Amino acid sequence: MTDLAAYVAGLPKAELHLHIEGSLEPEQMFEFARRNRVAIPFDSVEAVRAAYDFSNLQDFLDIYYAGADVLRTEADFHDLAVAYFRRAAADGVRHAEIFFDPQTHTDRGLPFGVAADGLLSGMKAAEAELGVTSRLILCFLRHLDEDAAFDTLRAAEPWLDRIVGVGLDSSEVGHPPSKFRRVFERAGEMGLKRVAHAGEEGPPEYVQEALDLLHIDRMDHGNRSMEDERLIERLADERMTLTVCPLSNLKLCVVKDLKYHPVPEMLRRGLHVTLNSDDPAYFGGYVNDNYVRLAEAVGLTREQLTQLARNSFEGSFLSDGEKAARISEVDAYART
Repeated sequence: MTDLAAYVAGLPKAELHLHIEGSLEPEQMFEFARRNRVAIPFDSVEAVRAAYDFSNLQDFLDIYYAGADVLRTEADFHDLAVAYFRRAAADGVRHAEIFFDPQTHTDRGLPFGVAADGLLSGMKAAEAELGVTSRLILCFLRHLDEDAAFDTLRAAEPWLDRIVGVGLDSSEVGHPPSKFRRVFERAGEMGLKRVAHAGEEGPPEYVQEALDLLHIDRMDHGNRSMEDERLIERLADERMTLTVCPLSNLKLCVVKDLKYHPVPEMLRRGLHVTLNSDDPAYFGGYVNDNYVRLAEAVGLTREQLTQLARNSFEGSFLSDGEKAARISEVDAYART
């Protein structure tokens, strides 16, 4: 292990952009398929991994939704969550705010509570076993219509005391944030935090819509903000947290090489950037892999890595007191 990798390994951090369905490792896919007697279009773990050669976001989503079909019971979602948190804890993650896509599951006939209750029990077990705290974020699928999002929000009402916010994910191009303006307004009235994927493959205008129309508390991705000078200045002035996912960007051809990734320029321009793993089972690495591989590619310093970790807690939905305690851990580690 290099000195840099060793430093990252012990660095306390939060993960703010993690799709729990995207942590489904090929081995788990086969395990859940066997126990639920679900047919999958692969005959080996190696065949699954070979299929993870994406040229764009839609290529990935096609396999992502097929893989999610093996998740059928509360126990599946519980086990999926616990497996993720064990990997995250090994990477120094102290807190995680995880996305789930209820429409992916309700549209294939599962009651809302199967995924929600399974994930919540897994999160509780992980906190007891590993000391990792977490929050759950409900994401709307943007390739579906806003009425379907409203239906999902209504179905979620019995669980909203245990769900911290709503998000927006899935196919970005052709599905601008403005499509979901009313449902995000309703979520805000219900006291939920609001986040949205924008500016990954979609244009800078999508980022502006997420800010102005959805009134987001945090921006997921946001890479293409760097194409608009006024937008860069606005994001810096507003201290808007961006949950950037380097290995995802590489795997989905958002960047052609990590050495061209915009994070160094984002930091230089004062943007509040964090590093995250997005869908780690599909994109080749959990959160520390994202820190280390990006750092090696673009030459991030220890001070910059420390700042990224501090940003991850500052941008979280923890209380101010919890944030301060976690940031103190980061600062203490950096002094050692």
